[in-house]
Amino acid sequence: MSSDDAFTLGGRTFHSRLVVGTGKYRDFPTMQKAILASGAEMVTVAIRRLDLQAQGEASLLHWIPKELTLLPNTAGCYTADEAVRTLRLARELQIGGERPLVKLEVLADQKTLLPDGEETLRAAKQLVAEGFTVLPYCSDDPVLCRKLEEAGCAAVMPLGAPIGSGLGLRNPYSLQMILDQAKVPVIVDAGVGTASDCAVCMEMGVAGLLVNTAISGAQDPVAMATAMKLATEAGRLAFRAGRIPRKLYGSASSPVTGIVGK
Repeated sequence: MSSDDAFTLGGRTFHSRLVVGTGKYRDFPTMQKAILASGAEMVTVAIRRLDLQAQGEASLLHWIPKELTLLPNTAGCYTADEAVRTLRLARELQIGGERPLVKLEVLADQKTLLPDGEETLRAAKQLVAEGFTVLPYCSDDPVLCRKLEEAGCAAVMPLGAPIGSGLGLRNPYSLQMILDQAKVPVIVDAGVGTASDCAVCMEMGVAGLLVNTAISGAQDPVAMATAMKLATEAGRLAFRAGRIPRKLYGSASSPVTGIVGK
């Protein structure tokens, strides 16, 4: 991504618009290679699934390049209280720094893994009041996204499809409504299945993407991470370039005047 196309989250500047996760990899060395191949500058870490007793190469944190920003997240939380306690722990452990960017994730149930909007909003208000820079995972609901922004969240992260589904962007119309109203970055979180999904979202003008399962679950995670990086960059470049209007009928790409024989 060009240096003049950086974006800011919570006072921090990023050039890569792809954020990647650290879950579901077959081993830590593969995870590390995929993170590097993705070009991401920020990675998510599920605090409730982190083995705090592990040391050295047995620890997930050992394999994350030190220059990257850690994004503690509340994966596995089903209430606002659980999520708030989890991120307080992350701050005490200095995961992400004293004023960390945090991914707030409060799920409604284990089957669908869909976000609980009511609990997410309640947790967001509490965390913002405690000085956290909150990036909430939420449904693609324009009203909820507006309320999260009004609560002081630094971005909103609507899903493209359910977590781990790989279905790609299912409702571009809701996403467009969110983009039209948002004054904070919009990051699509969940549902990406392959590189073309990244390009589609970025071409709509989202600020970034958060991808985990589509990379870690691929047959070749490192190759897929590279593909996601390139597709994210291509989609962003296409958005900035400005696509031609859609038309029902075609129009000639060459002039029709001055043709030989006419």
